[in-house]
Amino acid sequence: MKSVLAVIVALLCVSSIGSARADGSRLDHVDRPGQRQQTLSVYSAAMDRVIPLRVITPADTSVPRPTLYLLNGAGGGEDVANWYNQTDLVSFFADKNVNVVTPVEGAFSYYTDWQRDDPKRGRNKWQTFLTEELPPIIDATLRTTGVNAIAGLSMSATAVLNLAIAAPDRYRAVGAYSGCASVDDPVSRAYIDFVLARGGADPVNMWGPPGDPAWRANDPYLHAEGLRGKAIYLSSATGLPGSAEVLPPGATPGKALGMTNQILLGGAIEAAANQCTQRLAARLAELNIPAHTEFRPAGTHTWQYWEQDLHNSWPLIAAAIGAS
Repeated sequence: MKSVLAVIVALLCVSSIGSARADGSRLDHVDRPGQRQQTLSVYSAAMDRVIPLRVITPADTSVPRPTLYLLNGAGGGEDVANWYNQTDLVSFFADKNVNVVTPVEGAFSYYTDWQRDDPKRGRNKWQTFLTEELPPIIDATLRTTGVNAIAGLSMSATAVLNLAIAAPDRYRAVGAYSGCASVDDPVSRAYIDFVLARGGADPVNMWGPPGDPAWRANDPYLHAEGLRGKAIYLSSATGLPGSAEVLPPGATPGKALGMTNQILLGGAIEAAANQCTQRLAARLAELNIPAHTEFRPAGTHTWQYWEQDLHNSWPLIAAAIGAS
């Protein structure tokens, strides 16, 4: 029976290839169709390129299932610092009835629509892709329920809040791990400048120069009212060394140096994210918008904690989208 279902799913995937939507976006091709781990390549008309997406399909595909869009951090999944390499993502979702979709591009993009093409990062129209172009293609290809959630970490934690606000009917739940909801103030802009500089990108090409209305328009803190009615999970830590910052016995000098760098740099980044997240939580409380918050007393900006966040936020997300 499972083999028959796999063939049916594969045929459904193949039959939708080349069928373009009115906006010009389309499913370009599928690697490993019918398998639980696939790569879907989708042409984005807005960005005029094919975007690869890693997909985990449900344990039981006998009926349509909801979808979790899970975004990577600053590297966009283009480097080793991604959900697949750094966490137990595949095994965690092995027994769960949900589609998990993760773009394998978007480095240093904030997964937003940029005003101008960037000489280093190219054309970025990620908000259009993730809210308009991609979901209907995923729904048709994977036979989903059309009910979605979205989650992300660090850079993409800012993005998922913006995406949920920009497309209020697209996502029923949002998980933001170690991110910063504020962007339209000097301190937040300095942090964004730091992130984009790592990728050689010019922030002016993203939302314009300081004072451009686009900065305010893309500030989730200022537009927190747009999160009303959604299941919200927020998390961050103090930046102090935690369980992930303990060296094993006999650690090499190289590992010790790497851990020192993680404690110093990762601690500083997480401390800043913690201030931002606490500020957003306070704002949501002022607005009487429920949110589940996890403020860890220790921990830096690293994957062990984000894996925990994914596990901890799943019951909230699953209940909101009807997953199991």
